[in-house]
Amino acid sequence: MLENKVAIITGATRGIGFATAKLFLENNAKVVVFGSREETVNKALDNLNDYKGKILGFYPDLTDEDSIRNVFKEVKDKFGSIDILINNAGVSSSTKIEDYKNGEFERIINLNVNALYMCSKVAVDYMKEQNEGVILNTSSMVSIYGQPSGCAYPTSKFAVNGLTKSLARELGKYNIRVNAVAPGVVRTDMVDSLPKEIIDPIINKIPLGRMAEPIDIANAFLYLASPMASFVTGEILSVDGAGMN
Repeated sequence: MLENKVAIITGATRGIGFATAKLFLENNAKVVVFGSREETVNKALDNLNDYKGKILGFYPDLTDEDSIRNVFKEVKDKFGSIDILINNAGVSSSTKIEDYKNGEFERIINLNVNALYMCSKVAVDYMKEQNEGVILNTSSMVSIYGQPSGCAYPTSKFAVNGLTKSLARELGKYNIRVNAVAPGVVRTDMVDSLPKEIIDPIINKIPLGRMAEPIDIANAFLYLASPMASFVTGEILSVDGAGMN
């Protein structure tokens, strides 16, 4: 489905990002894995060793535009194009508003919103030259419903939705599609560490009777990145099993 496409995926060393990287490789894309640290990037590359020659890994500072530009240029030089960007890197929060420490709110916004904006800004330069491209963002079900505490996280994801819809309108004339996926509860390292008495009541509220696996979210990204979604842009695709309805 992604023959000869080049995809950059941030936050791709584990969970949803890693599952998406693997699925894209299986669909004949060339994939660039971004992570926060050299050791996690190297581990991801080792786990994807079967795709040597079709995968690169970097750990740029996603809050620094020069760092992003340098890496994107290297990707273009090595792989020839930048066709797909998935802004998946992010950090969550469950802090009560009265307990936020100085800088904590800003740190979450900086990675979840500002980094997404800067990566998209740099990617657009390449996509406009090609007159084609796809930008996909990881949102969340809390961008629709909010959450009981940790207001920085849903605030950031509301912003992701607004940026997604606005860029879709702005960039459509360059044949650049922009969409987001809003996952529900997904089986990740963080969720697996939670006690059964917390997780079970959440699962019981999901009509499909289970939480999502990372591949469920990766499949949504694959659809939106592929020609099958050639007339889909500006959408926030919920993948939550109707869990909050």
